[in-house]
Amino acid sequence: MKAFQKVKPFLYLAPALIPIALFIYYPLVKSLQISFLSWNMVSPNRKFVGMDNYSYLLQNREFWNSVWNTGVYTVLLLLLLLVSPFFVAYAVTRISGRVQAFYKSAIFVPTVLSLAVSSIVFLWLFNPISGSVNHLIALVGIPPVNWLSDPTWALISMVIITSWKTFGYHFILLLSGILSVPQDIVEAAKIDGVSSSMGLIRRIYVPLSSGTLLFVFVMTVVFGIQWSFVPIQMLTNGGPDQATSHLVFTVYQYAFQFFKSGLASAAAVLTFLVFSGLIVFQALVMERRVHYEN
Repeated sequence: MKAFQKVKPFLYLAPALIPIALFIYYPLVKSLQISFLSWNMVSPNRKFVGMDNYSYLLQNREFWNSVWNTGVYTVLLLLLLLVSPFFVAYAVTRISGRVQAFYKSAIFVPTVLSLAVSSIVFLWLFNPISGSVNHLIALVGIPPVNWLSDPTWALISMVIITSWKTFGYHFILLLSGILSVPQDIVEAAKIDGVSSSMGLIRRIYVPLSSGTLLFVFVMTVVFGIQWSFVPIQMLTNGGPDQATSHLVFTVYQYAFQFFKSGLASAAAVLTFLVFSGLIVFQALVMERRVHYEN
């Protein structure tokens, strides 16, 4: 009976632990094992190559290009999915009545669409000949842009598509963070001379909603690259000239286009280490600056 009492808590946890073990930790362990092999996922023969896959990746220009693109994606996504929605959310709180409800709904609507549908929509909008975007910029004298064919604009286009689809969700999260700031503190700040919007944002709203900001930051860094996978796979396939490829898409290419599962697993392990480092940085450095209401 005593033995059962010791096991009993784990039985309650089993419905959650078993799926996590099967679908998260087991694949991680298998990926680590496969990263030391040369294998095409079909042949019964698996050749052990040790650290050769890691050595190849670290000396490969295309892999480092993916690393660079991942950094660019992350910075741009943080601007469009953390900074921009925070200011938009603050602006919406300055509006009252039905107009505010309209803006909330209109901003959130794209979130209900899938990334595949969003990609098709922007495929039409970014058409260099008949696309609406080029027609609009032509009105102000800007020459047409090959959004999906130019190496510079292709990457930016992927970020725009991803941000447009996910902007509304981040907007709602940040709006809730701003609305949770006690108004008596805001009024006290105004009495103390902090009257401008930028002053209130910098001294009141950002510190007091830092918990929500941190959550959105982590979500954007960890999931942002995964969100951009669909438009890349549908519209550019990593091109032109690997301009839109990033670490997650590189793993997909090695595994399911080139059938080099050892390289794919090694790239996945390196990607895991990179993002683990970011999470550790967030926990040790950024968490200390977060204000949690008592």
